[in-house]
Amino acid sequence: MNDLKFTTAGNYMDTKFEDLMYKSGLTASGCWDQLDEYDRKAIEQFGELIVKECVEVAIDTGCGDFVDIEQILLDHFEVSRDL
Repeated sequence: MNDLKFTTAGNYMDTKFEDLMYKSGLTASGCWDQLDEYDRKAIEQFGELIVKECVEVAIDTGCGDFVDIEQILLDHFEVSRDL
C-alpha cells in the first residue's frame, strides 16, 4: 500500500496503522505519497502518541485495576511505552 514503517513496532503495527490511515482517507488519491518524510514521521508518531494517551487514561481512571488494559492496548498496537 505504501512505504510506512514504524521503528518501534512490528509488521502488525504497520498493517494496523495502514488500515486506519486508509479508513481516515490519508492514503486516498496518493495523499500519503505526496507527503515528505518529515510529515510521514509526524503522522506515525501522532498515532503512537494517541495509543499511549489511551493507555495513560486507562491507568489514571483505574480501568486496569481488574484487567491490565494498558498492556492489552500496548500489545494490540505493538507500541512500546518509550518513544
